[in-house]
Amino acid sequence: MDQEEERILRTIQTREITENIREMCIEANHFLSQDMCRVFYQAAEKEESPLGKQILEQLKENLQIAGEDRIPICQDTGMAVIFLKIGQEVHFEGDSLADVVNQGVREGYTDGYLRKSVVKDPIERENTKDNTPAVIHYEIVDGDQVEITVAPKGFGSENMSRVFMLKPADGIEGVKNAILTAVKDAGPNACPPMVVGVGIGGTFEKCALMAKHALTRNLEEESPVPYVRDLEKEMLDKINRLGIGPGGLGGTVTALAVNIETYPTHIAGLPMAVNICCHVNRHVRRVI
Repeated sequence: MDQEEERILRTIQTREITENIREMCIEANHFLSQDMCRVFYQAAEKEESPLGKQILEQLKENLQIAGEDRIPICQDTGMAVIFLKIGQEVHFEGDSLADVVNQGVREGYTDGYLRKSVVKDPIERENTKDNTPAVIHYEIVDGDQVEITVAPKGFGSENMSRVFMLKPADGIEGVKNAILTAVKDAGPNACPPMVVGVGIGGTFEKCALMAKHALTRNLEEESPVPYVRDLEKEMLDKINRLGIGPGGLGGTVTALAVNIETYPTHIAGLPMAVNICCHVNRHVRRVI
């Protein structure tokens, strides 16, 4: 490596990754993001059902108590999902990246007294006792910064998520029907009001990853793609007309938002996924 290359590389000590993720795990489980809070409070005002409004007011009180008393918003503090966007001009110094990410989760869930919900093996079911390992998604991008998103995912809503391998002929109407099918099948089990993440395109695994990532998008930001923006609005309206309502007990607010991501796909397919999250749509983002 010549001197010019050395000058443009930025060195980050991997312990800094651990420290940030530790703090972010605790923060995400005690506080909703500002956009989530604003959209949730607006929903409480809009709800037309008296019972639905009462449930939303109770959930608002729960959010306030969690923040003031530093207790988790939900008893299911989730499996830690970590999105890392790593600038290609970053050089890490220290332990391996996967190890320091998991150490951050370990410290966050232990020091924050958060419930440990991860088992070592999906069949044998022995608890790891520190909520590791996390699910880590890496992306190499331009620049010399690292963007970290920590999104603890509870499994009440995760279990209601779906992948659909549609045919190209199904088109956008097929996509709409699939989204509504997933939400109807989820019903009260996804702890509504929910946020609906949708991924369209790519492959079997790519659409699922996009659906998951879509849940971390600011709910007040519109898609830059015109037809996607229209589709998000249409699906939010149709979902809220289903009558599932807060807590699944009826009402006009079943979903707080529908966030959609798209990607090119093969001529022979139209894969799509729906990743549902309850009103506790937790995510924290930092750039270092």
